[in-house]
Amino acid sequence: MFFHPMDFLIFIAFGLSLWAQLKVKGNFEQWSRVESMIGMTGAQVARRILDENNLEHIPVRPVPGKLTDHYDPIAREVRLSEPVYYGTSIASVSVAAHEVGHAIQHKEGYSALVLRHKLFPLVNFSSGAAPLLLILGFVFQWASLIGLGILLFSVAVAFQLITLPVEFNASSRAKKLMLSTGILRNGEETGVNKVLGAAALTYVAAALISVLELTKYIMIFASSDED
Repeated sequence: MFFHPMDFLIFIAFGLSLWAQLKVKGNFEQWSRVESMIGMTGAQVARRILDENNLEHIPVRPVPGKLTDHYDPIAREVRLSEPVYYGTSIASVSVAAHEVGHAIQHKEGYSALVLRHKLFPLVNFSSGAAPLLLILGFVFQWASLIGLGILLFSVAVAFQLITLPVEFNASSRAKKLMLSTGILRNGEETGVNKVLGAAALTYVAAALISVLELTKYIMIFASSDED
């Protein structure tokens, strides 16, 4: 269980994940030093796009930390980290528009987002239970526990895969909305693409790691079944 040929691929995927995280921080810091031509803060950009999409009731609030930006579908709030909320850089307006993209997805009932929300409670349980069941199952050779562990882990993997179209779609919406509202000016798309593209890569890497780990567990289970 602990040393398997798939571990080499998983190790490479972890390397990709670390590189993606460094790229996110690097691109954010680089484009945080480039002021947007329109001069609006991330909070103002978010408010403008929300209002123009009939989402006046969605508040935009600052939250502590860096890269802690998110849309809360339960409270129905856009929450921006302080550097994004108060910043007027390309990085700030890009991240703000991306989070608003999620709010618009919610309003329109974007199918992948709806499915992701429905899976969330189950994922919270399965993410904690699956590793324990797999360890116990492999240690004591209980096929039923291994099978249940793999099933629960599959839910977490499905969640990661569903997250990909949600994030890519939000970024696509953000760019289109910023262009249509005049928030982006000539040449600024390059910075937006780099900031949002690097963030998307972290989700790709996380999904790849999950898929490879699931494949590893299935292969071990299948080989032990044959024995």
